[in-house]
Amino acid sequence: MNRYRAAPRSLRQVFAVPLALFLVSLFGLIAALVGNGMWDAAGWIALSLPVAAIIRARRRS
Repeated sequence: MNRYRAAPRSLRQVFAVPLALFLVSLFGLIAALVGNGMWDAAGWIALSLPVAAIIRARRRS
């Protein structure tokens, strides 16, 4: 059991990572739908970042 309490976080600190993942995902979806060639590659990379973040978070816990 953890004896220490985590320091309170501001609203900006709580939502910074989810907002960044949302923006990366949105860019990836738009790039994959609109473009060809390099845009498709950018879409794949952008859409793989949230998946990588989920895998990393699950391994830490």
